[in-house]
Amino acid sequence: MSFTYDHVGASREPGFCPPGFHPLHVRTRIGEGEHVLRRAADAVMTWEMHRAMGVGIDASADRAAPDVDVTVTLAGMIKAPCRVVWTVEEHRRTGWAYGTLSGHPECGEESFIVDRTGDGTVWLTVNAFSRGAKWYARAGGPATRGLQHAYARRCGNVLRQLCEREIEEG
Repeated sequence: MSFTYDHVGASREPGFCPPGFHPLHVRTRIGEGEHVLRRAADAVMTWEMHRAMGVGIDASADRAAPDVDVTVTLAGMIKAPCRVVWTVEEHRRTGWAYGTLSGHPECGEESFIVDRTGDGTVWLTVNAFSRGAKWYARAGGPATRGLQHAYARRCGNVLRQLCEREIEEG
């Protein structure tokens, strides 16, 4: 399958949004400290965060890496095929981005980055640029974008809960 948009990998550039696409930027505080950073990074890189959200994940590898194919299933019936286009694994920053493939209801790219700022605070940032590809995504207009924002906020809330649960159990 091929990508459904130009500018593959462009989500690596902060704030980039091609003409005709809609930007998304949602940043959620996850917690504090090195342990939270490592736990959150692992949950993002291994699809655990997405699975904990209740979406189906069928990936060609156990961990995000360039060229890994991922199909996200929403509500048990909407299939969204994607491919990881880049990853980052640095001391204070870990994550990845995937781009949409043929058959995805949207067209564009989305990244999930966990980072730790200088004061020790750990954040999840979800950035995307997209536009409707299937008729129902285009017809949804602002409602579709509202659902995308809700999904990004839920990513942060679920990741925070995963990290808090481990600290409580640890």
